[in-house]
Amino acid sequence: MNRLFGKGKPKEPGPSISDCIAGVDARADGIEEKVRKLETELKKYKDQMAKMREGPAKNSVKQKALRVLKQKRQYESQLENLRNQSFNMEQANYTVSTLKDTQATVAAMKDSAKVMKKEFKKINIDQIDDLQDEMADFMDQANEIQEALGQTYNTPEIDEDELQAELDALGDEIALDDDTSYLDDVVKAPAAPDAIPGADSVLAPGTKNKDGILVDEFGLPQIPSSVKTT
Repeated sequence: MNRLFGKGKPKEPGPSISDCIAGVDARADGIEEKVRKLETELKKYKDQMAKMREGPAKNSVKQKALRVLKQKRQYESQLENLRNQSFNMEQANYTVSTLKDTQATVAAMKDSAKVMKKEFKKINIDQIDDLQDEMADFMDQANEIQEALGQTYNTPEIDEDELQAELDALGDEIALDDDTSYLDDVVKAPAAPDAIPGADSVLAPGTKNKDGILVDEFGLPQIPSSVKTT
């Protein structure tokens, strides 16, 4: 059959909804531009009529303005229709996209459920409970081992009351060490003398004391030169 009549041409896919939206928006933009031009022209006629007196000339301008206004209304109606079409298609496109996303989500959830079901089969909750109990027993045994290793040997028994009394006495000693009241006596003590003791009564070197003996710079009897060593 194909040899006799030939193969039919493959059916070309129709335009997507996104392409339709783009085409309608482009037509709407073109009409919107025409509306703006008509508004500019209409304003020009209004300004002319405002400066003209009543008569045939003003009536002629008025007829032009009415024609422009009529065209403007027609284009505005077409523009509104196109904008509504674009909005409806956008809503439909959004709905389709949402449905596709929902289908993908459901498929992913199904795959995840299958994987979870397969993995859960590998897990035995009773074995996990037994493992937890076994781990707890190991921890208790480890603590017992540490306590056993930490025991001391040949340690004399110590009376707890004696330890408490010693601790209280230690606290009293610390309190005494912190007492600084003894510094008060230092503050009250008289200032140290800044002059040489007996400086007022010391005689000048080479003078005689009350016994008629020459004294040195310290006020002491001078040693005779015959006694000095060479």
